[in-house]
Amino acid sequence: MSPKPPDDLLVYRLLTGKDDAAFCRRVSEAIELGYVLYDSPSVTFNGEYVMAAQALVWPGS
Repeated sequence: MSPKPPDDLLVYRLLTGKDDAAFCRRVSEAIELGYVLYDSPSVTFNGEYVMAAQALVWPGS
């Protein structure tokens, strides 16, 4: 595993968005790059749909 994330990405990422397949795909892509989940996701309802947030970190950072 590289000591730094690829493509000048940061060691900490917070992905947010509508809780749907596209959001899950973005989280999955980050995991495939080598990021690891940081704690549990957070969800809230904005009156229209569920919003989700997931923090990810680069291992060893």
